[in-house]
Amino acid sequence: MRTADVLRLAQPAPRAFTPALAFGLLSALSTVALLATSAYLIARAAEQPPILYLSIAIVGVRGFALARASFRYLDRLAGHSAAFRALASLRVAIYERIVPLAPAGLGGIRRGDLLARLVGDVDELQNLPLRVVQPLVTSLLVSALAVVGVALLLPAAGLTLAVALLLALLAGTLVNSRIAGAAERELAPLRGRFSDETLDVIGNLDVLVAFGAVDDRLAHLQATDQRLTRSATRRAAGAGATAAIVSLLAGLATVAALAVGIPALGPAVVAGSVGADASGLFSGTSGSGLTGPVLAVLALVPIAVFEVFSAVPLAAGAWRQVHASAARVASALPDALPPEVPASSPAAAASPAESGPAALPDPLPGAEHAASGERVAPVIRLERVSARWPQRVASLDRPAPTTVIAPATRGETAAALRDVSVTIRPGQRLLVTGASGSGKTTLASVLVRFLEHSGTFTLNGVDVRTLAPEVVRQSIGLCEQTPYIFDANIRQNLLFAKETASDDDLLAVLDRVGLTTWAADRGGLDARLGQHGALVSGGEAQRIALARVLLADFPVVVLDEPTANVDPARADALLRDLLAAAGPGRSVVLISHTDVPPDLITERLRLG
Repeated sequence: MRTADVLRLAQPAPRAFTPALAFGLLSALSTVALLATSAYLIARAAEQPPILYLSIAIVGVRGFALARASFRYLDRLAGHSAAFRALASLRVAIYERIVPLAPAGLGGIRRGDLLARLVGDVDELQNLPLRVVQPLVTSLLVSALAVVGVALLLPAAGLTLAVALLLALLAGTLVNSRIAGAAERELAPLRGRFSDETLDVIGNLDVLVAFGAVDDRLAHLQATDQRLTRSATRRAAGAGATAAIVSLLAGLATVAALAVGIPALGPAVVAGSVGADASGLFSGTSGSGLTGPVLAVLALVPIAVFEVFSAVPLAAGAWRQVHASAARVASALPDALPPEVPASSPAAAASPAESGPAALPDPLPGAEHAASGERVAPVIRLERVSARWPQRVASLDRPAPTTVIAPATRGETAAALRDVSVTIRPGQRLLVTGASGSGKTTLASVLVRFLEHSGTFTLNGVDVRTLAPEVVRQSIGLCEQTPYIFDANIRQNLLFAKETASDDDLLAVLDRVGLTTWAADRGGLDARLGQHGALVSGGEAQRIALARVLLADFPVVVLDEPTANVDPARADALLRDLLAAAGPGRSVVLISHTDVPPDLITERLRLG
């Protein structure tokens, strides 16, 4: 997906956007026609003709006034509806691109900046149809029609109006670009930086306070805020200068219309006669020259036209902001997945019904289901498996590589996991140890297909590369070192693992992980856990994570440093509880940098 692809998705389809363009055009035409008809009516009424001569103009003023408001409402309704629907489709397309990347492929983008891209920059893209495409199409069409209409009344006045509009386009666009161009391009990156720094301060406030670094971080945040404010001010200054130039040229167009229109007045008008007949209403002339009412139309139409045309120079500024936001959204999504991130297998992903647990071969002969009815774990075999983490995702506007280099031979980054061979049979407890940086977490990411690998990795003899990553993750679940706890109640923190689970199911799984009393003391399943689990200890967070695994019924569980955030005095007790809750039929891969009681494990693997 390139910047052009993001812009294409942000622009509604012609069928959905055509009604908005039509209503916008009719509203703008009604604006010009209203002022023209009003000018004619006032000037003609001053001549005190029979009321019959004013009837058409009176009806026209009423009709155009109602039409302007009605069409403007329909324009806003249809335009925003089409833009928001396109935005919804764009968001879905973006998340479809992001999901295969997460989490390994997003390591080069900071959380706050990514949040700003997916929220602020995506929201900015709605301005493509609303502030770029529609104003340009509507304003240019109305301006062209107005020039033609004025030229029919007086060719010289049509020429002066066309020249004034052209000057407004050139001067307004140039001034807006010189004053606000750079600011409009840097607004989106600055918003992302400000969002990232704000999230960093809030998320790490306790650490910053402990080390006395709050003032320094706040100073950086204030500096970024000042830059963002200056950019917003320059953008506003550019819009103001553009509006001033357009207003000035609108006045000059009116003066020019009078300059060419007054000499064209008919002799009767110059002599002070007001006896023009009704034919002047349609032809614009009386005898051998213009009538007074038509001169009023020529003088005031430029004001209405420039009111509509003023959106054209500003559309250039809106385009710069939209393009910058589209580029930021695109830069988070590569044209192709990095070779270190597994891609879905077309055969495995073709049908969810065919790519579920049944896609794996039956368990080895003699393996039986656990007493709880849980699925039997597959045999996992790794032979000379190596893996590496991806580098920063390249910009989408760069050409995609023509060849894909295998992760095992790619030389940009060093392998984080090298030549690991191990077999994990159903019900085994494998302890993985090693020094920091030896590849323990990398191994966990390979097992759940967050990372691609070289070597052989099979489930019941089936190469995992022939299966979609989602299929593998139906058999192997990961409990991370720091499980994510949502700012919701206990029920919602469990239901996302199995949304069809009843309250009885949730209470049963809490009992299995030893949290029944804990949950009851806090008010049951409706008890809130706080932002990022502020009301939950490290051990309780690990138990909640295991409860999710049990609900999802993963036959294989990978526990990544489950006691890292737990008091050492309680670490062994927590491990015993977690492994007991997992059940005898479930395989467990326990990653730990500390000693584990020998009776809790059946196999060992040391890395590094």
